[in-house]
Amino acid sequence: MNTAVQSRPLTRAARREARLQATAERVARLPLPESAGWLARAREAALDRLSAMGLPERRDEYWRFTDPAPLVAEAAAPADVFQITDEPLVFSGIDRLKLVFVDGVFDPAASDDLAAEGLEICRLAEAGQTDIHWAQDLYGTLEARGHQPVPRPLGALNSAMASDGLLIRATGKVSRPVSLIYSRKDPDADTSLHHVIRVEPGAEMTLLENGPVAARYSVVTEASIGAGGTLHHVRAQGRDHGRSGITHFYAQLAEEAVLKSFTLSANGRVLRNEAVIWLDGKGGSAHVAGAAMGDGAFHHDDTVFVTHGAPGCESRQVFKKVLRNGAVGVFQGKILVEQPAQLTDGYQISQSLLMDERSQFLAKPELEIYADDVKCSHGSTSGEIDDDQLFYLRARGVTEAEATNLLVLAFLSEALEEISREDLAEEIRVRLEGWLGRHRR
Repeated sequence: MNTAVQSRPLTRAARREARLQATAERVARLPLPESAGWLARAREAALDRLSAMGLPERRDEYWRFTDPAPLVAEAAAPADVFQITDEPLVFSGIDRLKLVFVDGVFDPAASDDLAAEGLEICRLAEAGQTDIHWAQDLYGTLEARGHQPVPRPLGALNSAMASDGLLIRATGKVSRPVSLIYSRKDPDADTSLHHVIRVEPGAEMTLLENGPVAARYSVVTEASIGAGGTLHHVRAQGRDHGRSGITHFYAQLAEEAVLKSFTLSANGRVLRNEAVIWLDGKGGSAHVAGAAMGDGAFHHDDTVFVTHGAPGCESRQVFKKVLRNGAVGVFQGKILVEQPAQLTDGYQISQSLLMDERSQFLAKPELEIYADDVKCSHGSTSGEIDDDQLFYLRARGVTEAEATNLLVLAFLSEALEEISREDLAEEIRVRLEGWLGRHRR
């Protein structure tokens, strides 16, 4: 007779208690960065938030498509440093203010002078030693706000543990883009960076980011855009195949403020980009877009939450993914329209181009609307290269490889149109063409 006793599944309360205990043990082994004053208080508050939520698990609703284990493991998986020799670095032809991080540490010798017209820039580590700083009202504030209605514990972990970052305040129309360049040397580097951006009323700036950051990384950006202010953001995530990482981009927009954010992602083991945006003032406009190119062991997740809290605002979410050789793409996007947000115009599209039968696209588009007078739409599709279009191009003397690349670029074009500056859009287009050239069908 079988006398084995089957254990009963844990209750929800018991699972939560086990999660919080595991989180407490994990955090206790982390080296806390030294800080003082307002930054120390902000870190302590972030740890309290994390302790109340616990680290993410696969059973969580917004993690069921992406396993968080590589992002929360005690040690980062090593990733070979990829040496780019066949093309110049992204944005290298653009006149910009260069700010360089090497393995997650700011490198002043490789960076331009922090003093620039219309800008105030300070390192997080330096500002955190002062009693008063303009960033103290923002650091961790938007991250804390972003936990409702969906917990984002890795954002809180970053606020508590970030070892470096930049505090950037735009006080006028900044002529040159501010370019954050992430370089790697150590194949084992495990990095957390936290940036704070304040665009004052009527000011305008462009923020560029590029590079692989580290073997594993967490990058949080909190942006506050004042009335009539504009923030352009273009990010290119590097070609290192073994890296894993998560980014959080939090943005709050005042009246008539504008945000346009675009991310290009190429390869990587596990990458998750979260964008949490609040349209708090009348007439604001927020566009967030992305293009992802994956080949083989590639898992890429875009998770976006846009809240319309004021009337007459516009938002667009445009995400395209090209996946081959078993790559996996994820899109989770939500538009929340609160009752005061009449005359809302919300648009969301997520699409994938599957280059083989083994690749997957997992999508969860959502609308939640409490206002009466709105115009909102969302759609999500997956497909493959259209044989008729391919035949049309082949019949006109175009090779199959060239025809395929042309159709892929046409598929991605709607996302690239979200980049305001044509020189930056062309830079991204060239990178896409280079990736397609290296990954023939």
